Amino acid sequence: MMPSVAQIAQHRTIRLVPTCYYKPPVLRPLVDSDAELAILADLEGQTSARVSSPSLLSDFEGWGRTFIDAAFRYTRTGGSRFNGEQRGAWYAAFDDQTAIAEVAYHRTRELSYIGIFEDEAVYHALHASFIGRFHDIRDRPEFADCLHDDPSIGYRHGQELAAKLIESESRGLIYPSVRHDGGTCLVAFQPSAIQDVTPGARWRLVWNGRPEWTVIAE
Repeated sequence: MMPSVAQIAQHRTIRLVPTCYYKPPVLRPLVDSDAELAILADLEGQTSARVSSPSLLSDFEGWGRTFIDAAFRYTRTGGSRFNGEQRGAWYAAFDDQTAIAEVAYHRTRELSYIGIFEDEAVYHALHASFIGRFHDIRDRPEFADCLHDDPSIGYRHGQELAAKLIESESRGLIYPSVRHDGGTCLVAFQPSAIQDVTPGARWRLVWNGRPEWTVIAE
């Protein structure tokens, strides 16, 4: 059984990355337009070891390339909902609140391992666009096991589905958020499906002794 396919043109999806992994486009203040930025980025790429290092995106040399590479190269132990330990994926939400709820859940889960809910974490948003045909399990109850809120159950079923989709050369999967009721998420299986990566807002998540968290826009 395979999910149906949806034709989408979803602009400015949100992926949140911790501040320690975030590097802004340092050339942007030097130019007045994206076209001029692209010219400077190309010049930088001729001398930068970071930019000229092997990439999963041989035809893409823009600022967001390193974030895309990192999403696919680094994984959690045990993988995530729709990827195993062997290869990562690009996860994004269709709105800020869904993206925040997703990362807050995982941070809270990590804090629960040590039993101390005193923490602050700053995340930067990355916007990206997705255009084309993507598999879709919204309003598909037969895939409910993939969306189980217990990772030990949901991740196993989700990774099994993802393996089948990747084998069929799926670009990615749209699915309802497990951590934010009514929210929508997307996971991209192919780096080339991710377009127009640009920096977005900055958010601070705070835990003051309890699992409940607060969020502050910075």
